[in-house]
Amino acid sequence: MTAAISIEGLSKRYGSLQALDGVDLRVEPGEFFGLLGPNGAGKTTLISVLAGLARATSGRASVMGHDVVDDYRAARRQLGVVPQELVFDPFFTVRETLRIQSGYFGLRQNDAWIDELLDSLDLTGKADTNMRALSGGMKRRVLVAQALVHKPPVVVLDEPTAGVDVALRQGLWAFIGRLNRAGHTIVLTTHYLEEAETLCNRIAMLKQGRVVALDTTANLLRVARSAQKTVRIRLSGGTLPPALAARQPVRDGDALTIALGDYADLEQILAEVRQAGASVLELEVLQPDLQDVFLQVMTRH
Repeated sequence: MTAAISIEGLSKRYGSLQALDGVDLRVEPGEFFGLLGPNGAGKTTLISVLAGLARATSGRASVMGHDVVDDYRAARRQLGVVPQELVFDPFFTVRETLRIQSGYFGLRQNDAWIDELLDSLDLTGKADTNMRALSGGMKRRVLVAQALVHKPPVVVLDEPTAGVDVALRQGLWAFIGRLNRAGHTIVLTTHYLEEAETLCNRIAMLKQGRVVALDTTANLLRVARSAQKTVRIRLSGGTLPPALAARQPVRDGDALTIALGDYADLEQILAEVRQAGASVLELEVLQPDLQDVFLQVMTRH
């Protein structure tokens, strides 16, 4: 099967800066794929190479089998990119903006699909509003519509919910989820790791231009949860039992977070609390989430 995105040995250098350093990556059709990394890891550079906004120093990249350099016209038609920055033309309405974007791909009489996009993204009421009059969240929805106006099979979302309120964010993800279930391949970069944990089937983590982790979300979480267990506990009384102090708990207000070697340690901790004459007011066993996995990977590399 032809990969939705295929990247082989991709490197990109800006002067002395090595933005990408031999990246190998394959995204299958229909995946909801996460691309994570700290600022400066190379995520946006990678997207720019796929979108034809930057030329790789070495290596190859293709979208739905079309090389982004040798077959760039076909590659562009297969790809829709929602940029991180709010880029818009202040002289046009929302509908005019989408019609102009359609024209870039040679599409005429595209109003039926534009109306469907406006309805799906809750923009129908803003269709004849000038772009400069929209809120930041609404502008970002228009950027999503622009990326989809030519019905690309592969959609790249670069920080799509940055600065978007909770209601708009939920509506956006509901729409993107429907696209994915309809067969569109989605590639997401985000600093909201709870979004990536919920939405993405597979995740790649970049650091300093290299892929330092690549696996299914479930496997990344499974490995972390087998290696790291913690308990959060609130006790009555102001004195910390000496045996608990020796475990070097992390204090957060009146709550303590304590690392567990395994779950049998929890029984020992409770015994130490009883022996000290204290009582438990609140107890929660914490499971590592994707943020914990991300921090572990970035520290290890």
